[in-house]
Amino acid sequence: MQQPARFLVLIESDGAMLARMFDAERRQLAEFDASSEEVAVMTTGLSPMHEAGMATWDRALAGHSGAERTAAQVYRLDV
Repeated sequence: MQQPARFLVLIESDGAMLARMFDAERRQLAEFDASSEEVAVMTTGLSPMHEAGMATWDRALAGHSGAERTAAQVYRLDV
């Protein structure tokens, strides 16, 4: 059984904004275009955190540069 999404990370990759969903253990569940309507719906009423540069995200965001991670928006989703 797949764990529910706990985090939504909006991060740039090669000039495009990606939305990446992760479970509580920071395992990726999905990846899609951050300009999709779903992102607006999921983030309504939530404030982004800028914690993607922290060590807890090292494995999950290993393919991104330090600058991309620093600029990323991390949303904690209600489960």
